[in-house]
Amino acid sequence: MPYVDLPNGHDDFASLWYTTNSATGTVGGFDPSKATVLLLHPQFLDSSWLSAQFEDPRLSRNYNLIAFDARHSGQTTSRLNGKQDSWTDAADVAFALEVLCLPAVHVWACELFATSSALRFAALFPEKCLSLTLLTAPCDPDDSRYNLNEILQSWCYAQELETIEHAFMNVVMTLCGQDVNVDLEDDLIAHLEVHYPPFRRIIVSHLGCLIASAERPSQDLLNTITQPVLLIHGDSNEVFPPDGAFIMQEQLVNAKDGARLYFVRGGQGCLGVVPESASIANRVFASFLARQPPARSDPQPPLPTRMEDALQRLADIVNDPEIASRDASSPMAFTCVSPAVVRRRTQIYAQAAAGHRGAFSPLDNHGRPKRKYSERVQEEWFEIDRNWMSHSAQSEEARTRKRVATLDERLETLSQKLSRELTIIGTGWHIPRVPPQAIQRMALSNGFTSRLSSTANLAARAIQRLPI
Repeated sequence: MPYVDLPNGHDDFASLWYTTNSATGTVGGFDPSKATVLLLHPQFLDSSWLSAQFEDPRLSRNYNLIAFDARHSGQTTSRLNGKQDSWTDAADVAFALEVLCLPAVHVWACELFATSSALRFAALFPEKCLSLTLLTAPCDPDDSRYNLNEILQSWCYAQELETIEHAFMNVVMTLCGQDVNVDLEDDLIAHLEVHYPPFRRIIVSHLGCLIASAERPSQDLLNTITQPVLLIHGDSNEVFPPDGAFIMQEQLVNAKDGARLYFVRGGQGCLGVVPESASIANRVFASFLARQPPARSDPQPPLPTRMEDALQRLADIVNDPEIASRDASSPMAFTCVSPAVVRRRTQIYAQAAAGHRGAFSPLDNHGRPKRKYSERVQEEWFEIDRNWMSHSAQSEEARTRKRVATLDERLETLSQKLSRELTIIGTGWHIPRVPPQAIQRMALSNGFTSRLSSTANLAARAIQRLPI
């Protein structure tokens, strides 16, 4: 399997797994006559969710494609580190490209974690970035659209399957929006159940810390972006409103020929993953790449001073001269997390570690989800609707099914007693065997639940008087 072992300090370790569109699955199979495109996946997912890009001939036939699994995702192995932030994620990418001897690349990034690190990669390593494409601009989120603490609490400390499914559904709605295809919804929730179950809540709490401490790119950072920039944003995105994309476009004052902004109609989140929007985003991205100067992918040996130069750029951007004096041999040298925050994160990890081995598991004995989310039995849950109002998520059909359940039991009892047709002599009654399924279908379609319940009660009392 293709892994990249990053240079590590005494307190860090990371081995990034990567995938490519080459015949060999490694960078050794790249066509040197084509430019290389680096794909950065959304948070909580991994490179396996980029099939819409790898399988699109507009991209895979014309460019070398490579994607890394970020820390704590997919098949990458890494040590938990409280110093991690978007700057160190950008350094991870740069170190990986150096190890693989890859030249400058076109960067494509989807969602908050990826777009934040992509911007910082372009700022710190401008000679390694040919262009920058951001799906969902990392603008100011509307915090009223989700409750991170509530979601993480339900996620990490769930005691039953329904609770964890409820938490994962809220995560999916935050990532992809309200109108998620049922099959995609099932796949996303299954992925979260497999990779981030409650017994891995230390990692979940770490990712929560990264989300909570994520900062909007500063103007000083955006001023350093000089590459061609394409912003692709969903015009129906409620977590990151479209107005923020317009603001970011205006703030990228030094982007070559000005930053381009494209809105996907009806698009919400995860534009590179949701099939309905991924094809549109790929078309726009391919058109954008076609307008860029031709580039090759000949192997390029590492530059000894590249990391030191990047540290100096970081020191200038954040106005902290101390950063330039750090040892540039490790990605964690690029962190901007304060020691106080690192200590606080360490405390959070310790709290999450308590009893995590005995935490609830939504997986069966084979490590697979116990069921699809769409196969669950609807219960009384409070979820968020399209207007982000908390309400009972139980549908009218589900409530009717619940009311009919008692009726089913009564009808089953009647069916057992009436194993054959009974004709009551002298009364003219003819009571046939009644399948409960037929009554249920009629109840669901016509809403006759209360009337049927009364009828069943009368029939039960009548049968009790029969000389059977």
